Parts: sequence; structure tokens; C-alpha cells
Amino acid sequence: MTDTFTAKATYGQVFAVAQFRAVFAGRLLGVMSDTLRSVALAVLVFERTDSPLLTAMTMTIGFLPQAVGGLFLAALADRFPPRTLIATGYALQCGVGLLLALGQLPLAVSLLLVAGVACLTPVTTGATGRVLAEVLTGDSYVLGRSLSYLVAVSAQMVGMAAGGALVVWLGVDRTMLVTAAAHLLASVISRLFLARTAAVRAGGPVVPVVPGGSIVRRTLRGNAALAAAPGVIRLIMVQCLPAAYLAAAGSLLIPYSAHRAFSPTETGALLAATSVGMLVGDVVVGRAFAPATRERLVLPLLLVMGTPPIALVLDLPYPAVAAAYVVTGVGSAYLLGLQRRFLEAVPSDLQGQGFALLNTTSMTIQGIGPLVFGVFAEFLPVGLAIALTGVSSVTTTLLLRDAIRPRPSG
Repeated sequence: MTDTFTAKATYGQVFAVAQFRAVFAGRLLGVMSDTLRSVALAVLVFERTDSPLLTAMTMTIGFLPQAVGGLFLAALADRFPPRTLIATGYALQCGVGLLLALGQLPLAVSLLLVAGVACLTPVTTGATGRVLAEVLTGDSYVLGRSLSYLVAVSAQMVGMAAGGALVVWLGVDRTMLVTAAAHLLASVISRLFLARTAAVRAGGPVVPVVPGGSIVRRTLRGNAALAAAPGVIRLIMVQCLPAAYLAAAGSLLIPYSAHRAFSPTETGALLAATSVGMLVGDVVVGRAFAPATRERLVLPLLLVMGTPPIALVLDLPYPAVAAAYVVTGVGSAYLLGLQRRFLEAVPSDLQGQGFALLNTTSMTIQGIGPLVFGVFAEFLPVGLAIALTGVSSVTTTLLLRDAIRPRPSG
């Protein structure tokens, strides 16, 4: 472990950095607005089509298109200043919100707009990753990445919880205006409080690694360079696959609750249980353990995350089911032990693209995971389908244990 990562940081030190606060605020507003827009658009689609399938597709329309941006546009994250990319990304999201609110567009056009702007999300995410790597050092970077992840989870949870009520209160069009205003505020915050930085770091080996050409060609070459860099792909898989199984387990909670005849209040608590566990796990592991210990805890925490869902093959009492989801969320703190290794594995001149590729892979797999296990739930008892997410998570952990094992310090 490098010397800069051996000293334990605090969350207070992370929030003391002004540019981190700007990134944090923008991400909070942006993710919450994206979630609200998805809920409002899903309500509109269901009202007009009465199709559960189209409604479900609408809820995920902002995820899978990110694969396009990650595969073909991610080089933008290292070609332009992060402040420009982040502020512009939020501004484009604001424009989409205004068009959805005021344009009286056909549903197909509305969905295409949301999908189109989602293609640029990996670019914005990559630029955000660059900012964090530039303004946070040592263990502060690890905690900052963790907080960035937690704010996204929390904002999605709040957006889902508030979305339905807001649509009932304001209507779809006014809810879209709220999302546009929030994205505009995120853009203004980014423009005002993020520093001017160069497009790429001075002295980086840009030409040898990714020679000139179009953005698409640069992105493809950059992705190839990342794939060839030792450990990068395996570290991406370790960060993304277990999280996809976690998302799949959560996506089956509503049919599982219906099967078990849980009340709406109990179902709502279950839906929040994983997020509660994630918050507790990250805060406790981040505060209580030194950086080297967090890296040694990656394997145990992954097993903590994957094992509890296996128990749902049995008809456990409700408190035990809730506890299983809380514990599984706690295990997601394993990501704290991988942040330093991923940062060091990615070539410095491809940091933006590396973070974009990580985000693209994560969003794509988390979109596919619930679909795959949802198919299983069509033919198997839903408790067994949830148990299979745990079996898959533990199996993946064991298969990737060489990438998980920390390197000797020194």
C-alpha cells in the first residue's frame, strides 16, 4: 500500500474540501431528479398504455443506454475540463425535463429523449471521478468515493419514496418542471464551485496510450488500454457483479412480500432495509477501521453481503427477512477496500474513462441482473429465486478471490 493511503481519514476532512461539497450537492440533486423523472414518466406511460411491461421498461430507460456512452463516448471524460462536462451534463438534463414538461411529446419521443441523454451519463460520471481523484488524496479519496456512492443510493431511495406522492400532488408535467429546476441548480453549483482544470493532466502519456482520432476511436482505444492494464477488468467485475446480485435481490421484494402476505408498511420497510444497511456499513467500516484493515475485510464483507439472501429459501419470520436485507446491505461496505486499488490500477491519463467504464458496467449489469432473476422467479418460488442471488454472489466472490486478496504492503 502506498504511503499516502496508510493514514486514516475522517468524513469531516472530506467535507472540508469545497470542490467535494460541490460534487456531492450536484450528485444529490442530479440522482434524485433522475429518479423523480423516471417515476413521473412511468406514471404517464401507465396512464396512456395500461401496460405493466412498458411501465417497467420506462423505470429502467435511463440505465441500459449508458452502455452506449461508456463504450463509444467515454474518452470525452479525459478530453475536456471536468467542470465543463459536469455542468453541461446537468444542463442537458434540465433541457430534457423542460421538453417533457412543456412539449406535449408522444411517449416514444419522450422515452428516446431520456435514453439519449442517458448515453452521456458515463461521461459526466467519469468527469466526476476525475475531480474526486484530483481534489482528494490518500484515504480521503477512499471515503469520498464511498460518500459519492452512498449519496446516489440515498437520493434514489428518497426519489422513489417521494416520486409517487409528488406526482399525485403536482401532476406529471409540474413534477417534470421540478426535476428540470433541480438539474439546473446542479449545473449552476458545478459551474460556480468546481475549479477550472485542464482537459488532461500535463505530462501524462496521452499520445502513446490513446493516439488521435475521433472520440469514438479514442474511446475504443482507451477501453482496450484499460482492458490491457493489469487488474483493471477484474477489479471492475468485483465491484459490479456482487452489486448486481444485490439489486436483483431487492427487485424481487415486492412479489416476495405479496407471496408472504406482508403488509404494505412491512413491504416498504423491506425496500428500505438494504439502503439502511449500506449506510450503516459504510459509516462503521469507514470510521472504525484503518485503510489496510478495510482492504483485508473485502472478502469477509462480500461473504456477509452474499450469504443472508440464501436463507430466504426458507419461510423466515418477517423480522428475520428484514434483518437479512439489512445485513446484506452492510456487506456492501466491501467497496471501501477496493477504491485505492482501482485508482492505482487505472492509467493516470485514462482516469476519467476508467471511472466511466466502471459506472457503465455497473449500471448495465444492475439493469440486467433483476431481469435475469426475475425470469427465474417466473418459474421458481420467489424465495428460491432470491436465494439464487445469494448463491451467485458467494460463487462470484470465490471465483474472483485472487483479485479480492490485498497485495502485501510495502
